[in-house]
Amino acid sequence: MEFPFSLTEEQILSLIVVGTLAVVAIVGVNALAPKAGVAAPLVLVAVGVVVSFVPAVPEIEFEPEWILAGILPPLLYSAAVGLPTMDFRRDFTAISGLSVVLVLLSTALLGYLFTWLIPGIPLAAGFALGAIVSPTDAVATSIVKRLGASPRVVTLLEGESLLNDASALVLLRSAIAGIGIAVATGGSATRVSLWSVAGDFVFAVVVAVLVGFLVGFLGLFVRRRLANPALSTAVSFVVPFLAYLPSEELGASGLVAVVTAGLVTGNGAAKYLRPQHRLAEESNWRTVELLLEGTVFLLMGLELFALVTDVQEAHGSLWRAVGVAALAAVVILVVRSAYVATLLRSLARRARRGESMRGVIAGMQEKLDARFAADGTPVTPAPARPSPAGPAPRTPERRGAEMVAKAPPERVGRLRSSLRRRAADIDYLTAERLGWREGTLLVWAGMRGVVTLAAAQTLPLDTPQRSFLVLVAFGVAAGTLVVQGGTLPWVVRRLGLSGGSTRADEDRGAVRAELDGAAVAVIDAPDLRRADGTTYDGAVVARVRRDVVRELENRDTDAATSADLFAQYKELRLRAIAAQRVALLDARTSGAYSSQALRHALDLLDAEQIDLELRRGPYVPGDDD
Repeated sequence: MEFPFSLTEEQILSLIVVGTLAVVAIVGVNALAPKAGVAAPLVLVAVGVVVSFVPAVPEIEFEPEWILAGILPPLLYSAAVGLPTMDFRRDFTAISGLSVVLVLLSTALLGYLFTWLIPGIPLAAGFALGAIVSPTDAVATSIVKRLGASPRVVTLLEGESLLNDASALVLLRSAIAGIGIAVATGGSATRVSLWSVAGDFVFAVVVAVLVGFLVGFLGLFVRRRLANPALSTAVSFVVPFLAYLPSEELGASGLVAVVTAGLVTGNGAAKYLRPQHRLAEESNWRTVELLLEGTVFLLMGLELFALVTDVQEAHGSLWRAVGVAALAAVVILVVRSAYVATLLRSLARRARRGESMRGVIAGMQEKLDARFAADGTPVTPAPARPSPAGPAPRTPERRGAEMVAKAPPERVGRLRSSLRRRAADIDYLTAERLGWREGTLLVWAGMRGVVTLAAAQTLPLDTPQRSFLVLVAFGVAAGTLVVQGGTLPWVVRRLGLSGGSTRADEDRGAVRAELDGAAVAVIDAPDLRRADGTTYDGAVVARVRRDVVRELENRDTDAATSADLFAQYKELRLRAIAAQRVALLDARTSGAYSSQALRHALDLLDAEQIDLELRRGPYVPGDDD
């Protein structure tokens, strides 16, 4: 392995300078772009394009493995950890359709289009380019999250962009095999078995999911036994690569394994990891995301000059590439619009079916409550079922009643939980309906990004008109990112989807009430005991009860206070904490107290400020952080 040991001192210093300038550019753009009302990724792409045409800057070409194996795994892992697994489960069917069916349709239609528009390329090369430009980009869709769009739309876009890479890369792999056959036979044999492609896809996904589950649970198992938050965070940094590398070696999809590991980690973190570990992980991963996302968009812009040079050396037409890319982007929008329209009708039917089942579920819950106590103990015998004169129709109500009647006591808790989850799913699908406005956003937010560009670089060197194909892929990625990403804030405002009250605002009070009820139930339990079986001191129990009651009173006061008064309260409390911090720093300067005592006092002040900043008063439109 030559790199980095073959570098001279001057080259190493040059890399350090380039890395420093890149970080400064990323931080500066992310700090200033929001003030200008422009998405930071778009500015970073523009900066990269401008820099690439500076005469003193050499042509920049990067190996696709740096993106596919080095940058994408941590980015996708971080996005998957933050994705609400409950919402992902509820819309898994829709996400799967967007990730698989839509990619297949786009690849096929674009493949024929590219073969017709670009003379001299085999059909397999057209399909390869179609697969390259079909998937949406997880990094690009991060723009949508900052605009206050519907949480359900964000979940659909994030879930689609996390999973559709696997579909596209499996199709690309098969198409590249077809290109090899076409080149070897002079274009006389370009067929690739459909069953072979389907088999490759199923194998890639199933094996990747298994590896991802194993790595995700193993990561939680190890981190649960680490007391130091820094060590726990360090382990989280290697989890995406531990999922990606074995999967790729087995011929599966490393990116699907990474996403699976991230979903497992995000779902289990609250149960298995300490709060300090989760806070440290979130803070560190936000920094990693910021730098990697910025690097990705800078690289997109920096490579433009090299792509243009390659096409010119191959005597290709730049304007023809721009035209093909523009037409492909339009076709992508048309296909996506047609699919999303079909998807919305399907989701509407699902919501109506759910509403029709609401009464059945409520009836089953009532029968369970009548027959069993909260702990599953039978309170009344199962009603005798008279023999009907003839077979009764198998209605949903009858099936539900039979299920309750046959339920053994040991399964009552599980059945109650299942019914409650089903009812919550129906409420969610009813409250978060997707209409034409949300569908328009789903279509317009389907931007392409760096995955498209990195995948294009994997085309074999002997692919006919390779430079032209790569430039077309860049045109689609950059064009959709600039045009759709640049106009996305305007589209969201015109559709009336930014800000406003959401279901989450209505649920916050109910969630806190349920959590507080659980705390009070533990404190007031008649059989309250310590782990060793001894009783708690009465003064300790009274103190904990006072703390819980005080927290309840504080939240009630916050909710009842007007927005202006709560803002004043928060402002004054923060000023008081700031004064305490100044006094602490003065004490540190004077050396009057031990450094350990000062550090402990600073930690308490920081915890108090974080708690205060997380507290919410009455709902204010647009306050959805």
